[in-house]
Amino acid sequence: MQRLIYYISLPFIYLLSLLPFPILYRVSDGFYFVLFYVMGYRKKVALQNLRNSFPEKSEKEIKRLCRDYYHYLCDLFLESFKTLTIGRSAMLKRCTLSPAAKDIFDRYHSEGKSIMLVMGHFGNWEWAGNTFSLTCKQQLFVVYHPFGNKYFNGLMYRMRTRFGTGLIAMKDTFKDMVKNKAKITTTAFIADQTPQPDNAFWTTFLNQDTPVFRGTEKIAKKMGYPIVYITIKRLKRGYYNILAEVLSEDAKNTAEGEISALHTTRLEKDIREQPEIWLWTHRRWKHKRPAELH
Repeated sequence: MQRLIYYISLPFIYLLSLLPFPILYRVSDGFYFVLFYVMGYRKKVALQNLRNSFPEKSEKEIKRLCRDYYHYLCDLFLESFKTLTIGRSAMLKRCTLSPAAKDIFDRYHSEGKSIMLVMGHFGNWEWAGNTFSLTCKQQLFVVYHPFGNKYFNGLMYRMRTRFGTGLIAMKDTFKDMVKNKAKITTTAFIADQTPQPDNAFWTTFLNQDTPVFRGTEKIAKKMGYPIVYITIKRLKRGYYNILAEVLSEDAKNTAEGEISALHTTRLEKDIREQPEIWLWTHRRWKHKRPAELH
C-alpha cells in the first residue's frame, strides 16, 4: 500500500515542483483555504499554542497569527517540493547566506575546525541546507528522523542531498560524527522537537514549561565543537536570509544545561520577531514537567 500511494503521488509532486513560483503560490493559496477553513487541520492545537505563548495578545491578534501561520505552512510545504527541480542560481537567489554568517563559517574552515549548528523549525530549513551546501566549504550533515514510508523517505533523501548535503539518522548521530572526525564538517541539529520528559532539560520557553533534548548538548560536550545558532529569516514570500551567531567556542567548557538554555532563548527571540514561520501545529507542550523537577 505504501508503494502504491507513493507512485500515485509522485507525478503530482513533480508537477508541483515544476510550476513557476507565481503559479506555485496561487496553488498554495488554494491549499491554505482547504487546510484552514475546510479541514481545520490541528487548528485547536495551533490556537492553544499561540494563546499560551502570547498571553499579552488579544484573541483577534491570535486568530490573525493563526491564519498567517497556516498560509505560511502551505508555502513551506510547496517550497520544499520545489527543491526537487530548482536550479542552483534560483536557489541562491531565493535563500541567501548573510556575509557575516559566511565569515563565521569561512573562519572555522580556515582554522580546520568542525562545528555544530543548532536551529529550530523556523523558516525554510530545507532551503537553508541547500544554500549552505552550495555556498560553504565544509561538508554539511543534517540530523533527521527517517520517514516511516520508505518510498517517501527515499524521495526526501534525494531531495535533501541534491546539492551535496549529507544526512544522518538521529539514532546514528554520535557514531557518524566520530566516524567523520578527520574531516572538516558542519552538523546541523533541529533542536525544538519534543523529548521524553524524564530525560529532558527543562526550561521556560514562550511562557511555558518546556522539555529540550539533552542529546545535542551531550554530543557537543563530547566532541568539543563550537556551537553556532542559525536563524532563517523570511524577507518576503519565497525569499529568505540565513543569519548565524556563535553560542559557544568550546562546548566542553560550558556548564550543565548552558547550551540548551542558550539556543532555546535565541529561538524564542526569533519566534517573537516572526511568529508565523514557526511550527505551531506541533504538539510541543504535550508533556508536563515531572514533579521532582519543579
